[in-house]
Amino acid sequence: QVQLVESGGGLVQAGASLRLSCAASERTFSSYDMGWFRQVPGKEREFVAVITWSGNGTYYANSVRGRFTISRDNVKNTVDLQMNSLKPEDTAVYYCAADSVYGRHWFVSGPKYWGQGTQVTVSS
Repeated sequence: QVQLVESGGGLVQAGASLRLSCAASERTFSSYDMGWFRQVPGKEREFVAVITWSGNGTYYANSVRGRFTISRDNVKNTVDLQMNSLKPEDTAVYYCAADSVYGRHWFVSGPKYWGQGTQVTVSS
């Protein structure tokens, strides 16, 4: 069982930056692909970014590519999401997620493990 705890959310103005962090409890953290999703009330959950277990592969949603950067530290068991040039439409609850493998199921049923979420609000 992987436990994920997000931190770093908050209220910022458009154009600002924010860094989210996710701490994982699992000793085999380095074997998991890690990602971030976001959700606005009343809307479907949206994939944001994923980083493979080795850190060598990263993939982003078109809406955040070039502004967000996902990274991980397999010693500290953390995965971060650096968010720059934030827009009001980035406002959402951001969730950290983990699974043994990244694949199409991430976009259907979703990854196996989830954090509790952290609120990001971007004002215009």
